[in-house]
Amino acid sequence: MRTPTIRDVAKRAGVGIGTVSRVLNGSTQVREETRERVLAAIRELNFSPNAAARQLSGGRTFTIGVVTPFFTYPSFVERLSGIQEVLDHSEYDLVLYSIRSQAQLQDRLRFLVGQRRADGLIVLSLRFDDEDLRLLNPDLPLIAVDNDTIQRYPRIVIDNEDGGRLATEYLIAHGHRAIGFIGEVTDSAFGFTPTRHRMHGFREALAAAGLAYHAAWCRLVSLDQESARQAAREILSQNERPTAFFVAMDMLAFGVLAAAEDMGLRVPDDVAVMGFDDIQAARYLHLTTVRQHLIESGRLASQHMLDWLSAGHLGQENQQIKLPLEIVERATV
Repeated sequence: MRTPTIRDVAKRAGVGIGTVSRVLNGSTQVREETRERVLAAIRELNFSPNAAARQLSGGRTFTIGVVTPFFTYPSFVERLSGIQEVLDHSEYDLVLYSIRSQAQLQDRLRFLVGQRRADGLIVLSLRFDDEDLRLLNPDLPLIAVDNDTIQRYPRIVIDNEDGGRLATEYLIAHGHRAIGFIGEVTDSAFGFTPTRHRMHGFREALAAAGLAYHAAWCRLVSLDQESARQAAREILSQNERPTAFFVAMDMLAFGVLAAAEDMGLRVPDDVAVMGFDDIQAARYLHLTTVRQHLIESGRLASQHMLDWLSAGHLGQENQQIKLPLEIVERATV
């Protein structure tokens, strides 16, 4: 069995590492009940205070920070579940930092790096500009997921453009020649680019098949189901309308399905709907979609981070891992 760590003591006692440290240092700022609980955990685990001193003097926090926007959105939740799944079997805790604006990102980076609040960072989807990169400590392990802008660090990505082609070619192969597109607005505060790349793949697939791109059948909307619902209703109310939609995110595809129901249209007989992501809710709504292995991306990020922290390096810090995409056939095409 491995030697117990200060992290194990904290977990057994139900307290933070700082509380264990104060007990070991004889601080009077700990309640007696809490002190007894910590001391009991130390005895049960046969933990050595000398080992604790080595850990604390090493400046380790035994936490991995995850910096993410929109942490309540399903795709981010699934990535986080993959991260936590791996960390559950390690001595590290996950600390979540939710970012709502680019300015907040810089403030948070200054805090994390300046105070050394985490032993490593996993960044989900957020794009870093030159100023953001200058704020990073080059010695702090960092892994980017769904982001290819942080070039000097490991990145776990997909080919969004290829995904757009894949989805559109699938619709074409199923006989559709009039195809609309709905995606997220691309000029958001964070400068997200997946929709832009997926739309580019969509247009390339149409052109390769000799099909026309109809701007009137395409909308970029806010990232919520109601916006997609309203956009789809507007498109489907036109005299000439598409027989299928490629929707750049499953969350938005649910809004398109609702619009079809509102208008008494049968899916897929009257209009087909193709999503992207394969979030868990997609299987319950029987959505045909492009799977991008969200949970697996989180698992990989965690495992690479643990390997980095264990060895002190990855060997290929600038590596890029591209996850495969695949069509999940259900009932909406």
